[in-house]
Amino acid sequence: MAEDVKPTRKNLMAIEDRIELSERGHDTLEQKRDGLIMEFMDILDQAQDIRSELDQDYETAQKKLDMARAMEGDVAVRGAAAALKEHPELTTQSKNIMGVVVPQIEASKVRKPIDERGYGLVGSSARIDETADAYEELIDSIILAAEVETAMKKMLKEIETTKRRVNALEFKLLPDLRENQEYIEQKLEEQEREEIFRLKKIKAKKEEEEAAQEEIDADGQEGATSASPKAD
Repeated sequence: MAEDVKPTRKNLMAIEDRIELSERGHDTLEQKRDGLIMEFMDILDQAQDIRSELDQDYETAQKKLDMARAMEGDVAVRGAAAALKEHPELTTQSKNIMGVVVPQIEASKVRKPIDERGYGLVGSSARIDETADAYEELIDSIILAAEVETAMKKMLKEIETTKRRVNALEFKLLPDLRENQEYIEQKLEEQEREEIFRLKKIKAKKEEEEAAQEEIDADGQEGATSASPKAD
């Protein structure tokens, strides 16, 4: 509350410095918030496209799997899947977007040539190969979707945090500081008026005392003149 602030010049200067600093911080955070929102919208568009591709890839892979099971039998399909020796490997790095650290996922050994899938060329079929191709493509889409959606979540969290900070400055801290500033300025003006009034009273009293002293001195001189002996 403003009443809790001691109305001194020193406190007024300190509050003015805090207001200036808070306004600069507010402007910086607003710019960061707007930049984050723009980056988020770009990532959101990208995520929507990736999600659509992921749905299509999943549907395609499922159809290929159903066809392979129908034509080659479930045992052959399971045998080809079990023959896989090298599984996909993931490595994660990070990149900075407007101060937000988001993951960057690198995948290896996802797509393989036919002779490296483990089940061999003999005993395989075009339908099983097509199913393997479709699922490798699906895995790529899943990894990309995971990277983008994780970035979205981190960006959204940072946007909300920045919004709260902007609102705290705009609707709480700055109004309180300006209220304190106004309170101190009013008190200092009151003190200045009181001081001027006090000085005027002192001056008027001094002038009255001087006038009274001059009147006393004048009466004394007049009395001394009238009491002096006349010449014969």
